Amino acid sequence: MAVIAVVNRKGGSGKSTLATHLACYLAMQGLDVMLGDVDRQQSSRLWLSLRPETRPKIHGWTIDERNFARPPAGVRHVVLDTPGGFQGIGLMKVALYADAILIPATPSLFDRESAAECLKELRIQPRVMTGKCRVAGIGMRIDGRTRNAAVLEQWATGLGLAHLGTIREAQAYARCLEQGMAIFDMPPEKVATYLTEWSPVSAWIDQVLAGPQAETAEPERRPAVLARQVPAPAAPAVPAASVMREAPAFLRS
Repeated sequence: MAVIAVVNRKGGSGKSTLATHLACYLAMQGLDVMLGDVDRQQSSRLWLSLRPETRPKIHGWTIDERNFARPPAGVRHVVLDTPGGFQGIGLMKVALYADAILIPATPSLFDRESAAECLKELRIQPRVMTGKCRVAGIGMRIDGRTRNAAVLEQWATGLGLAHLGTIREAQAYARCLEQGMAIFDMPPEKVATYLTEWSPVSAWIDQVLAGPQAETAEPERRPAVLARQVPAPAAPAVPAASVMREAPAFLRS
C-alpha cells in the first residue's frame, strides 16, 4: 500500500487540484485508490460526488484531522488532501504513515514561505529523515507568460527540495473538476500538452509505488502512462464514443 499526502499550510496553493489528479492517475492505472479528504472545506469529497459512474472508481474517505488514523484495512493506495494550516500533531501523524508527500506552491511569496516552513517541519520527522517518506515540491497555477516557473525551480533548488516542475494555470482544470474528472480522464490526443506537464509527477508516483528499490534520482520527463494503455481489470470497458460524450464541450471540438 502507498499513502501519498498533499501538504501546504497555505490555502489556495492548489492542494485539492493536485490531490484529485493524483487519485485519478492511480485509478486510471487500474489501481484501487482512496481519496482521503482531511480539509474542512471537503473540496475533494465534492469532486468525488460529481464523478461519473463510468469513470474508474475512486473511493472516498472523510477524515477528522484531530483524530487521523491509519487508512482502513484492505485499501491499496491512499491520496490525502490536507487542509490549510496543517501542522504540529496532524502533520506528524501524516508523516508516520505517508510514503510520499507532495508540497504544492504558487509563485507568491506567502506560498513559498508557507511551503518552506512546512518542509522544515517535515524534515525533522523520523520517516522523512530516513528516506522512508519521500518529499517533493511542485509549482501550481503558473502563468506561462512569466518567469514564475523558473523562480519556483530556483527556490526549490535553494531548499534542496526535489522539484517536479510546474502546472500552468488553465481553464481546462476548472472545467474538468466541475464534472468530477481530471486531465487524465480525457482522451490523450486532446490533452497532450497538459500530460507533458504532469509527466514528472507521474514518473515520481511510479517510483513511490515501486518501493524502496526504485531509483531516487529526479524522474525523467516522459509521457504519462494512461489506463487506455494498461486497462483496469475490474472496470468495464467504456467505448471511446462514450468517453467523448462525457468530456467537457471544450475538449470535444
